[in-house]
Amino acid sequence: MNKIGLIIRREFLSRVKKKSFIIMTILAPILFAGLMIVPGLMATMGDKEEKVIAVIDETNILDGVFHNDDHLSFEYIDNSSLGDIKDSFKESGYYAILFIPTNILTVERVQLYSDKQTTIGVNTHISSDLNRFFEKIRLQQENVPIDILERVKSNVKVETKQWTSTGEEKSSSAGLASGIGYGAGFLIYFFIFMYGAQVMRGVMEEKSSRIVEVIVSSVKPFQLMMGKVVGVALVGLTQFLLWIILTLVLIMGAQMLLVGDSGSSSSQEIAQSVMESRTGGTMQELDISELEQVFQDISGAIESVPVGLLIGSFLFFFLGGYLLYASLFAAIGSAVDNETDTQQFMLPITIPLILGIFVMINAMQAPHAPLAFWFSIIPLTSPIVMMVRIPFGVPAWELALSASLLILCFLGTIWLAGKIYRTGILMYGKKVNYAELWKWIRYKN
Repeated sequence: MNKIGLIIRREFLSRVKKKSFIIMTILAPILFAGLMIVPGLMATMGDKEEKVIAVIDETNILDGVFHNDDHLSFEYIDNSSLGDIKDSFKESGYYAILFIPTNILTVERVQLYSDKQTTIGVNTHISSDLNRFFEKIRLQQENVPIDILERVKSNVKVETKQWTSTGEEKSSSAGLASGIGYGAGFLIYFFIFMYGAQVMRGVMEEKSSRIVEVIVSSVKPFQLMMGKVVGVALVGLTQFLLWIILTLVLIMGAQMLLVGDSGSSSSQEIAQSVMESRTGGTMQELDISELEQVFQDISGAIESVPVGLLIGSFLFFFLGGYLLYASLFAAIGSAVDNETDTQQFMLPITIPLILGIFVMINAMQAPHAPLAFWFSIIPLTSPIVMMVRIPFGVPAWELALSASLLILCFLGTIWLAGKIYRTGILMYGKKVNYAELWKWIRYKN
């Protein structure tokens, strides 16, 4: 056992001291934090350019139809032709010219002229205002009173509630549960591939350089394999924890630097975007109690996710899945002399992982369906699929069964990989096939 500890220490220290480890440990949190901060910063900053659009209305009935906001305003130009405005466009300071023809009700089309590409927001703004106005015109033509239409309008919201074991109701969010489950499952898939490949390459390097011949004179091949697998696992956990800590530090630091004096206005803009997406209205049309309800819903949805269970399950299934596949990667590395020869053996290992990703996407829509259930129980796919099911609520017996089978399968693959590793690590210059691997497995100790 002491020898395995020495190998683990050697593998761990040799990898964490590499420049690639240090660079990735620093760069990854910056990228993660950037993905979280930049979209929110862009949303709050938005397009601050003051835009004035000249409106040429040949119908003479659209006065006051277009509503102005903080960064977009409309100026109606009477007794002006489109050609004249185009000729003096650069000197006018207008952002664009909106031309409304007399036959708009039949063609249902207007023209927006500009010397630059207009934004989607401007086009949507104009289209929405026109649609609302002409809907009212057509309703009047059909003798439908506008006041009746306003009274029958509704905005029904679906608030999802979940019962706890004590009968208490709490808010829930399918979108949040799906996002957390997908992120956790994909991270496990990514880490298994990344660190499993490190184990395989490390074994091949030691084998090709003949260093392994010196090492196995002091330790048993199985001890060497276990030391490498566990050592790289500790490297993965260390890097993952550092990523979490550094990402949180960067996000909190960015918030302190960016919010500053504009914190209240930024918060108001974020609140406004949340409310408008939730209700389809503007902040002026909404009551403050609705704003409080939005944040209560968000807070309740976060609280409905079993954070402790998710973290514990992620660590367990990450380690279990990694140890299962890393032992197989180590066996492949010991059986071949170069990476080209690994292709024929990699396919049976990668197929279950890729299949797990596809089933995980399906499980986001139907987490309790038979397909999701069985693939969350089968050890080769359970580390990925089970993680997307846990936020939706998984019975304790299913979680225990999946974890137990994963442990048993890991022990089986360790034994299987150890048999291959013991023979293959000292074999050179021979093309290995599946029949040869079967012989190695059947060799007696």
